Amino acid sequence: MYEHIAEAIKKPDLIALRPDLVCLRFETMKIYSALGAVRHLRESGTVKPGDTLIDSSSGIYAQALALACHRYGMKCHIVGSTTVDRTLKAQLEILGATLEQVRPSRNLRLDQELRVRRIAEILEENPSYHWMRQYHDSIHYYGYREVAETIADEVPAGPLTLVGGVGSGASTGAIASYLREAGRDVSLVGVQPFGSVTFGSEHVSDPDMIIAGIGSAIPFENVRHDLYDRIHWVNFDSALAGAVHLLRSSGIFAGLSAGAAYLTTRWERSKDDSRTYVFIAADTGHRYVDSAYAQHTEAPDIEDLEPREITSLDELSHPWSAMAWTDDSTSDQKKAL
Repeated sequence: MYEHIAEAIKKPDLIALRPDLVCLRFETMKIYSALGAVRHLRESGTVKPGDTLIDSSSGIYAQALALACHRYGMKCHIVGSTTVDRTLKAQLEILGATLEQVRPSRNLRLDQELRVRRIAEILEENPSYHWMRQYHDSIHYYGYREVAETIADEVPAGPLTLVGGVGSGASTGAIASYLREAGRDVSLVGVQPFGSVTFGSEHVSDPDMIIAGIGSAIPFENVRHDLYDRIHWVNFDSALAGAVHLLRSSGIFAGLSAGAAYLTTRWERSKDDSRTYVFIAADTGHRYVDSAYAQHTEAPDIEDLEPREITSLDELSHPWSAMAWTDDSTSDQKKAL
């Protein structure tokens, strides 16, 4: 029996689509990150019950932090994007969290900069508030040790490839790190949208990009680039194709980042079938119904898609590119990140 709803809904489901192809499916993955971070802050004495925790969010982390604060007796203030919808607003209000949304902006970069700027203003007015810094503070890695243990227990021994979206880096980076520490042979494949600065694709825009949580318009200090073996850049249409095929073939209704990860995993598996592949479905598909799933009849056939293998970030192009990130030939470009 669980003591709090956050403990229940954080648990992932491991679904074997094939013996060597596993979906790590969450209702909302960032609860692990938020719970682990808040618990650490409480245990270290950095914060105490009744203190206010503040952070920026486009939606998913807002719910996670609000639940973590509810679980540990903290107050919560969110500086949110305009993508925070009516359903989430109502939940935050009832949970006791406060939300202020920045003005609508032309692009993701401006939206993120506005949110960070507003947090700085709030902290100047309220120095006792604790900024969670989900994009920068390594405490957000801690909660994912339990996820790594679940994978270690349930996925048969042997070489493993973990595939997932790279947002703050805390999920894919942490899970792979903990598995490697335990002695598992793990290859880590990160998924990015075009237009993200995290792995150098900001010069290739994707006007339709709404893959929340796996890209960044500003540098994130939480991303440890050296952990990743390969990177795939996937555009909106290709991610939608993956998400639609995943739902049609398995019944798994997940977000666009899961669609991109599934697409990527199928390709990686087709090139090396000696490993078990685990891909992350970080959230459900409900928030993408109008913006993506409603267009399912227009989605490309997944069988017609394959990535352009590149050796330089200058070669990035739509709809899908991939690169060996550990290749020494790109070391100068990677150092710049």
